[in-house]
Amino acid sequence: MKTWSLALGLLLALAAGLPQTAVSAELPGDSAYRLADTYTDQAGRDFTLADGRGKVRLVAMFYTSCRYVCPLIVDSAKGVEHALTPEERARLHVLLVSLDPARDDPAALKQVFDKRRLPADRWTLARTEAAGVRRLAAVLGIRYRPLADGEFNHTSALVLIDGEGRILARTETLGSVPDPAFLAAVKAALAKPAG
Repeated sequence: MKTWSLALGLLLALAAGLPQTAVSAELPGDSAYRLADTYTDQAGRDFTLADGRGKVRLVAMFYTSCRYVCPLIVDSAKGVEHALTPEERARLHVLLVSLDPARDDPAALKQVFDKRRLPADRWTLARTEAAGVRRLAAVLGIRYRPLADGEFNHTSALVLIDGEGRILARTETLGSVPDPAFLAAVKAALAKPAG
């Protein structure tokens, strides 16, 4: 985890020139919530990552036109949810951010959101501008590149973030049966008092 903290610290140092109006000085130095990019969700609402402060989140990156791996990312997050108690599930939030802001507008996000019947109280599909995609991908350790056919080659991972935006765990094990170590980390994070 030290590598992630170091990478995040370096990225945040490089991004120091960005407007930080929505970011509290009280956030930990290794918080992803220090990124001040604006995101737009499937309902057209704007938000920043720091707006999710206090919530345990699974975060992943995907794109709506992906036919193979990205649906599996959604299934993997659902698999984690299904392995939780109803009380734990109610406290876990899922954020999927598009790697393809040129095509993934709120309407495209909403179409996937509705097709997959995702719960609006806990799941958010979002987009941000290309520079914000690059910053978030760097923080989460997601590597990606566009391909000539409009697809993306990308790391497929679920990243667990605590209420202060710190990375607690990650898994690249996809499927409806969750990675046991990652599931244990999710349960441990949800067991801590919110705040």
